[in-house]
Amino acid sequence: MAVVTRIAPSPTGDPHVGTAYVGLFNYALAKRHGGRFVLRLEDTDRARYQPEAETRILEMMRWLGLTPDEGPDVGGPHGPYRQSERLELYRAHVDRLVAEGKAYRAFETPEELDALRIDQKRRGVDPGYDGRGRTLPADEQARRAAAGEAHVVRLIAPDEGATTFHDLLRGDVTVPNAEIRDAVLLKSDGYPTYHLANVVDDHLMGVTHVVRAEEWVVSTPLHVLLYRAFGWPLPVFAHLPLLRNPDANKSKISKRKMDTSVDSYREQGILPEALLNFLATMGWSMPDGREVFTLDEMIAVFDVTRVSLGGPVFDLKRLRHLNARYLREVLTLEAVADRVAPWLRERGFAWDDADYLLDVVDVLRPRAETLRELADQAEPFFVDRIAYDVDARRRLAAGQAYLEDLEGAFSRLEFFDDDAIDDLLHEYVQRQSVRLGDVMMPLRVALTGTTQAPGVVDLVAIMGRQRTLERLGHALQAIQEGLPDDDPERLKAEAEAAAKAAEAAKGKRRPPTAAEQG
Repeated sequence: MAVVTRIAPSPTGDPHVGTAYVGLFNYALAKRHGGRFVLRLEDTDRARYQPEAETRILEMMRWLGLTPDEGPDVGGPHGPYRQSERLELYRAHVDRLVAEGKAYRAFETPEELDALRIDQKRRGVDPGYDGRGRTLPADEQARRAAAGEAHVVRLIAPDEGATTFHDLLRGDVTVPNAEIRDAVLLKSDGYPTYHLANVVDDHLMGVTHVVRAEEWVVSTPLHVLLYRAFGWPLPVFAHLPLLRNPDANKSKISKRKMDTSVDSYREQGILPEALLNFLATMGWSMPDGREVFTLDEMIAVFDVTRVSLGGPVFDLKRLRHLNARYLREVLTLEAVADRVAPWLRERGFAWDDADYLLDVVDVLRPRAETLRELADQAEPFFVDRIAYDVDARRRLAAGQAYLEDLEGAFSRLEFFDDDAIDDLLHEYVQRQSVRLGDVMMPLRVALTGTTQAPGVVDLVAIMGRQRTLERLGHALQAIQEGLPDDDPERLKAEAEAAAKAAEAAKGKRRPPTAAEQG
């Protein structure tokens, strides 16, 4: 049997990570068995429907690389793939059930249904429709419907017994029929409910495996009754565990507690490969225990029955850590440069030499967890001047003499490469009889405006002689502009005292070489 899976999101808001999670497992199952993966849009909730949400769902799937074999943007033999374009199909199937006596038209007004619920609550009876519409003769139902009277169509559910279905992950699930009631199939506005559209579409699209979130377990008995009413074979059901917040109660993931939008993670600079890899570990793992793996590697060994029902925790720290591993270990340097280039161009940065960008990315990616962080840290390499805040100017003032000496030394350096720069800095520190950090920190601040930056030797070598000298000149100029309580000698003493205190706290260690520090 060819395996056909589907994902059927509702375009009512931001593309949800839960949609990506369920989509990934459906995609992997279909591809593992050489089958088809279908994307359809359940857009029958017209009150909440958002056209832009539909576009973003399709973009999300393309960005993740979960390309459907059939769908709204690719077509296919079982279309259309928007439920709002399949209304005649649903009406025809409802008419069939009514004609066969398996469903009926119910004409209760909203006020009558409200009164029913109030009475049930007063009597302590479980709320739900009581089947009163069944007693209306079929010819009377037809006459009132033909006259244009508002009504819904309800499925006749068994009053006694129970409905059982088999779940690949949970085994047999049984629900008393008394809990199912006569569910609405077609609403008074002519649109189908989720239950009817879901079953009809899955059957007509040849879906063999329904893999969805566990919140749909309670609806599945109703779907089973619908399959039986139509005389159709049941698909294989598997309900995935819900994603959980990393809180004490492991509550269901929601936008009230954390960011659930895939668009947001994309905007933060999370890589699609890393997000898929992360989602794949939500209740599932590679047989060999690998944490980092590609989509193709997952597909090659995927078995949906290995999904664990323990609530998978959506840990943002682990996602960022995994993304950092992709930047540093999985993607090539060239690939990372290609990914970050658009981010840099958006900031107005430009470069003439492709090797220059590679050098910048090479020194920055060990310190970045996302593409956004990488682009933010790259700014000093692409601007003519940088701004120095008060703290930076204090650090510059404390090392003013060193910066003035190094400005001259760099201008006279014959070979401006890593080895020559490292030798120059090491020899300078020895001649001055000072700690390496006393020289390196103000130099790092002069070049980048921050203390959090790559090694100084890398900075100087990549920026080159001209940009390094210009940056040192601007830094010395910033010192001359003065500080609110300018006192270079005191500032230098404070900086030295802070450095010694930090060194003492770490314990005695040998002074690092310029290469180690830079």
